Amino acid sequence: MRLAVAVLFALLPHLVLAAPADDVWMSVLLDGRKIGNMQITRQVRDGTVITTQKMQVQLDRAGVRVDLSTGESDAETAAGEPLAFTSRSAISGIASTVQGTRRGDGRFDVVSEVGGAKSTRVIDWPKGALLAEGLRLAELRAGMAAGTRFSELAFQPETLDAIAVESVVGPRERVELPDGSVAMLSRIDQTFHLSGMTTNSRSWVDAEGLARKTTLPVMGLDLTMLACSKACANAPNQGADILVHALAQAPAAISARELRDGIVLSISARSGNEPLQFAQTGEQIPRAIADGTQLRIAPISAATPANATEAPPTPADSQPNDWLQSDAPEIRKLAREGVGDAKTPAAQMHNLQEFVRRYIRTKDLNVGYASALEVAKHPEGDCTEHAVLLAALGRALGIPTRVVDGLAYVDRYAGKDHVFVPHAWAQAWLGDHWQSFDAALPGFDAGHIALSAGDGDPWRFFAGMDTLGRMRVDKIEPLLPAAAEAH
Repeated sequence: MRLAVAVLFALLPHLVLAAPADDVWMSVLLDGRKIGNMQITRQVRDGTVITTQKMQVQLDRAGVRVDLSTGESDAETAAGEPLAFTSRSAISGIASTVQGTRRGDGRFDVVSEVGGAKSTRVIDWPKGALLAEGLRLAELRAGMAAGTRFSELAFQPETLDAIAVESVVGPRERVELPDGSVAMLSRIDQTFHLSGMTTNSRSWVDAEGLARKTTLPVMGLDLTMLACSKACANAPNQGADILVHALAQAPAAISARELRDGIVLSISARSGNEPLQFAQTGEQIPRAIADGTQLRIAPISAATPANATEAPPTPADSQPNDWLQSDAPEIRKLAREGVGDAKTPAAQMHNLQEFVRRYIRTKDLNVGYASALEVAKHPEGDCTEHAVLLAALGRALGIPTRVVDGLAYVDRYAGKDHVFVPHAWAQAWLGDHWQSFDAALPGFDAGHIALSAGDGDPWRFFAGMDTLGRMRVDKIEPLLPAAAEAH
């Protein structure tokens, strides 16, 4: 759940462009319940435009409060050319920062810090990518005439790349604002092309290009941002349990045999018009059916080999990164300790899975999205902490690994029986296929629904995120023995 929330809320700074005003406040609502606020400031200092956007929201996960904050500060020329950027994010106190400064050759020096571990690199600036002031100027140049279409590349400091944004200007419409006033504003429909998915937003902007109202779908719910006074934006939050909303009820209990041998799920969308998205792996095959998607899921074993030819790992799947610090001495020490005398990659991953399950002694929802190094130093958390640590330990041994986000079947959770719960686990490349390992649960079984896989960076889990909160499991069938052999 934290992956989905982090990814979608990371888009908000690109939805609201700062107009030439000193200070703008917005109230953030989820399905009509106030969950936070956003502040946008724009200043001009010696010809440099500095735009700062800060957002704070509070959500609930089965009764546990989650505090999420994101902030971005961009420095640009008056013409909108990028000079520097800083991004800071925190989930339940776990912070990460990215800072970039333009060099004389046009490239950017970047310093990232996750869990106290710093890394530096030099990146090429994506051609045509814009920061806040550049995006605002591009919108003003396009104009607000109904029917106007324009495209931009919005740079994302969290992922150090750019996303394509397509905008269509609609008619002027009457919009009620929190202070009781009614304004005539231009509607802009935007489509964000993320890695593996697209998402849409709708904004109503004034003549200066400031969004006075913005709506965005989040896990089947409506996220709304409304311009209002500082007092209004900082009014008490009401809270929203987004984890409970993301649960998918199973129509019947799944037996231990079915979890071991395989199941077939029939799934449909319970809201929205966008198609549901699922990953295809050696353990899961999605197939479109008349009213949704059919998933055939079976753990890989001697009886049920990998069911599909998969893309082999890239060099990056074996290398350390900001979230899987597999080259850190602490991670390497744990990998040597956890692997025991196992020789093959499969046996090594099995031993590491059991080691991580024991090593993370405190199992709770109070930890934000921690990096592997943070978990190594402070062994506590839930499924995401188990997944990133297991993946990093595998990489420390030279085994290509990745982190999978999706859902997992449990008998009971948050007062509900037989449900699929948002979950994360690890996959390792074992010769000719990716195989799953789950250190947070007793192990991987057919009750795992994979949405997407990534490198552990929470800002890159785009594919399948919109499926959370919108899927309905209509039917569960056992995978027949004959089908299992061919699976």
